[in-house]
Amino acid sequence: MKKFIAAAAVLFFVFNGIAQKAPEGLFISSKAPDFKAKDQNGAEIRLKDLLKKGKVVLVFYRGHWCPYCNKALARLQDSLSLIKEKGATLLAVSPEKPEGIDKTAEKTKAEYSILHDEGLKIMKAYDVAFEVPENTITRYKNAGLDIEKNNGDNGKYLPVPAVYIIDEESTVRYRFFETDYKRRPSVKEILDNL
Repeated sequence: MKKFIAAAAVLFFVFNGIAQKAPEGLFISSKAPDFKAKDQNGAEIRLKDLLKKGKVVLVFYRGHWCPYCNKALARLQDSLSLIKEKGATLLAVSPEKPEGIDKTAEKTKAEYSILHDEGLKIMKAYDVAFEVPENTITRYKNAGLDIEKNNGDNGKYLPVPAVYIIDEESTVRYRFFETDYKRRPSVKEILDNL
């Protein structure tokens, strides 16, 4: 019996270690990792450089195919002047290939930078990346959406929809991190926290 309990305990810890850790995102008061990436216009954007000018509103979204993402990004575009009046820069990040980002910019009329997260470096640094389960991949494919094709080398990964406000000292001052992809913060909530 003792051997059985010991073997069960070992198996539990082995499988627990192998199982994918659910992302938790960055927490308020934590330091935001610096990053650089190219936006939809080919410009190289670096967080550290933007923070010299003021706060940054950093948005992680799933892709041009996500109506909830497009609605949220379009609302932010509609309020871009209010965000700028608060001295902040709006920045969005996605795992989708640049062609998909171009579609997002077109659909949302985005005048702010949207970054392609090559190799998921930004999403992983901010702990928002998760691997989409195979049954969901299949369900999306049956509906005509191929996430792997849309993401290219970023494969089956998407971000948990998240918004961070980062201050000039690279400190997270606001966090919205929601596993329910249908929920997003209001523009008012973001503006109130700037």
